[in-house]
Amino acid sequence: MTNKKVAIEQNLSTVRDYLSQEGYQCVNLDNQSQNGQGLDAIIISGADINVMGVENSTTQAPVINAHGLTPEDISKRLKQIQQQ
Repeated sequence: MTNKKVAIEQNLSTVRDYLSQEGYQCVNLDNQSQNGQGLDAIIISGADINVMGVENSTTQAPVINAHGLTPEDISKRLKQIQQQ
C-alpha cells in the first residue's frame, strides 16, 4: 500500500480506478495541479501533447504519458519513479 499522490487527466478513468485500488491517492489534473507541487507524478493521455509545437509548462513532478500503456504499465512506471 502506498500514500503516493498522482494527478490524472479526467479521461483516464480506467487508470484512475486501477491506481486507486493500488493505494494511490488520485486527483484530477487541472490548472492547480499542473505545476506538480505535492504530487508524485502526473499522468496524461498524450492525446494533446504539444500539438502547436510549443512547450511552455513546467512541472515539479514526473509526467507519464499513458498513450499505449495499460494501467499495469503505468503502475510499474510509478514504482520505478519511487525507487529513484
